[in-house]
Amino acid sequence: MPPPGRRRRLAVLATTLFALVASSLTTSVLSASAADPLLSQGRPATASSTESAAFPASAAVDGNTGTRWSSAFSDPQWLQVDLGSTATVSRVVLAWEPAYARAFTIQTSTNGSTWTVVHTTTAGTGGTQDLTVSGTGRYVRVHTTVRATVWGVSLWEFQVYGVPAGTGCGTANAALGRPATASSTENAGTPAAAAVDGNAGTRWSSTFSDPQWLQVDLGTTQTLCGVTLVWEAAYATAYQVQVSTNATTWTTVFATTTGTGGTQTLAVSGSGRYVRVNGTQRATPYGYSLWELQVRVTGGTTQPPPTSSPPPTSPPPGSTVLLSYRKPAVASTSQSDVNCGSCTPDKAFDNDPATRWATSSTTGWVDPGWIYVDLGATATVRQVVLQWDPAYATAYQIQVSADASSWTSIFSTTTGRGLRETLTVNGTGRYVRMFGTARVGPFGYSLWEFKVYGTGGNPTAPPPMPPDPTFPATRLVFSDEFNGAAGTKPDPAKWTIDPGTGQNNELQFYTDNANVNMDGAGSLVIEARRESAGGREFTSHRMNTSNKFHVQYGRIEARIRVPKGNGLWPAYWMMGADFLTGRPWPFNGEIDIMEVLGRNTLEGYSTLHAPAYNGGGGYGLRYNAPGGADFAAGFHVWAAEWDSRGIRFTVDNQTVFVASKDTVETTRGPWVFDHPFYLILNLAVGGDFPGPVDPSTPFPARMLVDYVRVYQ
Repeated sequence: MPPPGRRRRLAVLATTLFALVASSLTTSVLSASAADPLLSQGRPATASSTESAAFPASAAVDGNTGTRWSSAFSDPQWLQVDLGSTATVSRVVLAWEPAYARAFTIQTSTNGSTWTVVHTTTAGTGGTQDLTVSGTGRYVRVHTTVRATVWGVSLWEFQVYGVPAGTGCGTANAALGRPATASSTENAGTPAAAAVDGNAGTRWSSTFSDPQWLQVDLGTTQTLCGVTLVWEAAYATAYQVQVSTNATTWTTVFATTTGTGGTQTLAVSGSGRYVRVNGTQRATPYGYSLWELQVRVTGGTTQPPPTSSPPPTSPPPGSTVLLSYRKPAVASTSQSDVNCGSCTPDKAFDNDPATRWATSSTTGWVDPGWIYVDLGATATVRQVVLQWDPAYATAYQIQVSADASSWTSIFSTTTGRGLRETLTVNGTGRYVRMFGTARVGPFGYSLWEFKVYGTGGNPTAPPPMPPDPTFPATRLVFSDEFNGAAGTKPDPAKWTIDPGTGQNNELQFYTDNANVNMDGAGSLVIEARRESAGGREFTSHRMNTSNKFHVQYGRIEARIRVPKGNGLWPAYWMMGADFLTGRPWPFNGEIDIMEVLGRNTLEGYSTLHAPAYNGGGGYGLRYNAPGGADFAAGFHVWAAEWDSRGIRFTVDNQTVFVASKDTVETTRGPWVFDHPFYLILNLAVGGDFPGPVDPSTPFPARMLVDYVRVYQ
């Protein structure tokens, strides 16, 4: 039996997934992404009644999706919020608890007594309803007339978006390209300036402590009317937005202790030259990280979005080729110990992003440190690509030589930033060297990849890559429709059953095919049960396509209905196939197409795990179901469209997350997903990520899979 597919997560995964790619993001309906700001959060709220003191009106406007307002068990009922001043209202979001209203109206008022209807329905669906409205008023009310249940009506959140009247709030980003500073930075690859550069693929991140701040100098005193924060997964639960005329004395214009991350569009009022986000409580063990800090000012005008040059081409265009693949390499020292086994010079030239060279941990944490490659013959060098480990050089040279003795510098910097650096150079020689003279920290030098492009030399061509699919991909290369008779087991020609225990402090034992069968209606049923086996209190099922079907690139999709209940953790994911031949996780790479936590089936997760970003620091996104649906209420199609440029994750054909290879390499670390993977389906119980089961968790719990398909 092949080694089991491993699931390794940290408890903080739920909050640290997910670097936001704002330019291609489908935003949570509870995290505003509309042009108009959220006006209602934290404003005074009143209601016709409350079920008890535990469910006050204020709980529906506190920004906390774990608290709610609930009414008495009768019709009609209402909840209203005072926006503080008259506003033009453009959007209302209702996040219903299961006790929802079938018939209701949205109303506005200037005085809290005379109301104008701006939306009405007699066919309310519950869940999250995102309503486009048009009206003006200081007060906004949801007025319910018919309940959908015998209980009252209950809202997790009541969000009102619009523009305060008479503010003339501009749409231009006054912070774009302005000088920015911060209390700290995690590394040189995440500077303060990255949060105001207009690039959704770059970010600021701080060190791992509280408090931390990021501020921008607008150049002159401005009257602020809005701030947008685009958080990376490492967001703040408690923070303030502050303004100052001198960067010394600060006035708070917005404060929260229930930050939700994602994209937060805030209506603010204040004046200052300097704008600061002051984080006082982190949501994760990591620091604070913002993809973008945007500021809108009164009287601002619309400006076109900033343009940027395309990322450097690697390899460069023209007749140049990769010269350095598997060529002999020499370094000042190398590391081979428990922390970095066989981190020898050749690893920087093997075209394998999961292996690296590092200087010796006993003699190599000194300056200078160097590594060179023998191209086999004299070459003209046009480009060098360095993919740094966090132990990178802040000052270094790229040098060439005819004899590996006398060196000529063709590139020099004292501001190296780590991660991936693509250098345009021009030089001639047989040998090419990176000569480091200053390290970023106390450790040595380390490179995942050192690629040399040019002409001449004696190049060895790397193995060819498969062609990229053209999407929408239509050539079916693998499928299982699960159309067998009731009680039929998975097809052994397609699936390997993977019994045993899980990781991450999970509670289940995966049985050998006892917890899975066809239902006779076209679905595979994976069942978690409360029963003892293998020393565990629960049983479930896990299976994969290892050694039966491996794939590199294509559309990988499945139609799945997930179970609801605390502690349940269904997943559809992939592991790098080199795991089967001994490469450990996360060096083989892991692609999580779908994970849903049974405690909140309104949300899903898609994530990548690699040596430089894994577990709680994985690169991915938490997202709400399209249209505010409940993933447990029906089937949904999760898919990953994967090629050599990245992976686009979709739910029901709506993009929820895009992982760009270029962005990952320049902001997080090596991209380890250009090789074959195999598919995995499982239903876990308990553990660090989903949390514990409780008496309300239904057993048996069932994950239904209508089909699994792969197209190229």
